[in-house]
Amino acid sequence: MGKRLRPLTNTRPKPLIPIGNEYIIDHIFKVLDGNFDEFILVVNFKMEMIKDHISKNYPGLNVTYRLQENVSGTADAVLSSGAIDEPFLCINGDVFLEKECIESALKLFESTNKQVISVKEMENDGRYGSIIESGGTLLGINEKEPSGRALVNIGVYIFKPGIFDAIKRTPKSVRGEYELTDSIISMKEDFSVLKYNGYWNDIGYPWSLLEVNEHIVGGQEEKIDGVVEERASYSGNIQVGEGTVVRNGAYIVGPVRIGKGCDIGPNCFLRPYTTIGNNCHVGNATEIKNSILFDNTNAAHLSYVGDSVIGERCNLGAGTLIANLRHKKDNIKMEINGKMVSSGRRKLGVVMGDNTKTGINVSIYEGRKIGNDSGIGPGVIVKRNVDPNTIVLTDQQIKTSILGKD
Repeated sequence: MGKRLRPLTNTRPKPLIPIGNEYIIDHIFKVLDGNFDEFILVVNFKMEMIKDHISKNYPGLNVTYRLQENVSGTADAVLSSGAIDEPFLCINGDVFLEKECIESALKLFESTNKQVISVKEMENDGRYGSIIESGGTLLGINEKEPSGRALVNIGVYIFKPGIFDAIKRTPKSVRGEYELTDSIISMKEDFSVLKYNGYWNDIGYPWSLLEVNEHIVGGQEEKIDGVVEERASYSGNIQVGEGTVVRNGAYIVGPVRIGKGCDIGPNCFLRPYTTIGNNCHVGNATEIKNSILFDNTNAAHLSYVGDSVIGERCNLGAGTLIANLRHKKDNIKMEINGKMVSSGRRKLGVVMGDNTKTGINVSIYEGRKIGNDSGIGPGVIVKRNVDPNTIVLTDQQIKTSILGKD
């Protein structure tokens, strides 16, 4: 469900969030490509959207869907996949990692004939299980306790069929869920630990999308399938999709990625690590920096978008300005599930849900969230988060409307 990524996940399951103009689930299929011939997807929240995406984009894929009826933990999710009578790879459906991790796990399994749990050394703020190992052998797991720098569980496993019996013997944890790590510990003697040193991100927070986007776009090669007009200019590696026109006066500092069918310019400024989705319009005197615009979204004129994530079918009215830096220049916090959480970033703008529009001359404070299907009236200063399906007006606009003079 991706609750921490709301409002973006109000209208889509987490695996269908686009990063670098590809959905999370597509990145996962890329790293799995070439090593597997059968796939089982355990689904629940908005599962029809997942099925529709797979059928349209992977028509020849040998895939089976299993419904996790009662979402009661990771062990229950694996059990919901049904009986599998051969070794299999299990991966969380909402993470970003490199192909090297999958291939290294397969090699370790082949060489040891032991089940595999993959880990990465990093800071653990309590969101991950910390792995205790010795010489590559699993000794224990401290589940989701803050531990400073540790070997954290990154959600990539190779299991033997015996894991199903272990899951059936697993009691509920103190959190009231059936934890996969508890099942693993019950047969820890048969597990090898893979230490993965490549890039990994669990995409746990809205700003994680910006982190992964920076990684993807930062490693791209130049590819221009659209049209860059003669008096438009760019530097660095940029990608321009088919049917896109970058008009005269546009200035792009790469790395920047632009999707298909876009209208860019004239006279706009795209700064590094910006990703523009398909069928978007970025127009005159608009500046976008280190941000992600989903498909069919427009920032047509006189606007500034910095360090932000803007959902599908949004429209930023002329003069929409998004703040992304506090005067104190300290790390920006964002409200996540009712608590203020530090992003660890000095610069963070807005996270805006799908189908939301702003009027002219709207200003948005840093680190704010604006819900899907909402409207921000002309001249509004957005100081607080905005719930989905909300219209925000100035006091004067409300008075005028009540008096019937509008």
